[in-house]
Amino acid sequence: MVTTAGVVAWQVLAHVMDPEIPVLSVLDLGIVRDVSESPDGRRVVVVVTPTYSGCPATEVIVSDIRTALDSAYDEVDVRVQLLPAWTTDWLSVEGRDKLRGFGIAPPAGRALLPVLGSDRPDACPQCGSREVEQLAEFGSTPCKALWRCVACREPFDYFKIL
Repeated sequence: MVTTAGVVAWQVLAHVMDPEIPVLSVLDLGIVRDVSESPDGRRVVVVVTPTYSGCPATEVIVSDIRTALDSAYDEVDVRVQLLPAWTTDWLSVEGRDKLRGFGIAPPAGRALLPVLGSDRPDACPQCGSREVEQLAEFGSTPCKALWRCVACREPFDYFKIL
């Protein structure tokens, strides 16, 4: 939810990076659900939804958001909201491009429009080949699976549709 309230906060949040995928900001991930600022501009409330309820990075992200906003506001309140649950549909277009550039295949498809058997990478993020195979259901984090390109033989993470 992008609003004009808290414009400074939105600008600051664009530079708060995900600790597990450091090329993505919390805005790229789509985990910032709301920002509201007090009328006097001294207090800001940020609502975040973690990528999944057990995400080990949530505490770090909340702390990083608070730290980043402390210089612009007298009071920073960061609230974690689990419902509605985060979905990969909330990833920004820029975020998907950044994942690919970082060597992680972005989710192929939409969680809100699931198609059976479609949760697989469109292509290898290294060479672009469509010939890929799954090595493991879980990759470097629980929200990613480990895949390998048949053409270039490089392993890569795939950000699963959630």
